[in-house]
Amino acid sequence: MESARTRPSTRINRLGEEQSGSRERPHELLDSTPLATVALVRDGHPVAFPTGFARIADELVIHGSTGSRWLRALTDGASAAVSVTALDGVVVARSGFESSFRYRSAVVFGRFERVPDDQKLDYLETLMDTFIPGRVAELRSSSRKELAATMALRMPVESDNWSLKISAGWPEDPDDDVAAGAWAGLVPLTTAPDVPAHTPLPDSVRAMTGTLRNMAAHRA
Repeated sequence: MESARTRPSTRINRLGEEQSGSRERPHELLDSTPLATVALVRDGHPVAFPTGFARIADELVIHGSTGSRWLRALTDGASAAVSVTALDGVVVARSGFESSFRYRSAVVFGRFERVPDDQKLDYLETLMDTFIPGRVAELRSSSRKELAATMALRMPVESDNWSLKISAGWPEDPDDDVAAGAWAGLVPLTTAPDVPAHTPLPDSVRAMTGTLRNMAAHRA
């Protein structure tokens, strides 16, 4: 396990007021999305891989093929940074400078270890039921060949190896921009509280909300 001396700093320097030290908030984020990006240095080069994950108790768990070079690098002790982000909305301000996103983003630093073979099946089934609740009971048992071809890795989520940043505010427009009367708010559609009721919805926001509706209908 890495010492505090060798770990990257978890202190946020830019917009530090958005950093959260709540122990529950990173768990909420990790439980809200099944996709993470794992970054490491392999063969002298930085690499990053999107992968499914789940939080199991106080561990961040991933899995994959025993033939995967980057997973083998992790089992060999490579330090990793795991990034998880949930996009909660687009903040539409009255200027391009103030426009931004509402999001929650966490980074967990550390080293993965391979889950022992006698625990692997339990971990893999927990992963499956996290991705698709109740699915394990509907499936046949994994074969020995499938289990032998799959590895599960875990990283502890401790008190000092994660950083969480939450952006949840409204546009911070200067008074002159507010007085100009343009619309501002959040997409999915929520009008900012300082927008007069008669302010028309701009075409750019109408187009964005229409795109989101079409994407949702396509997924359905």
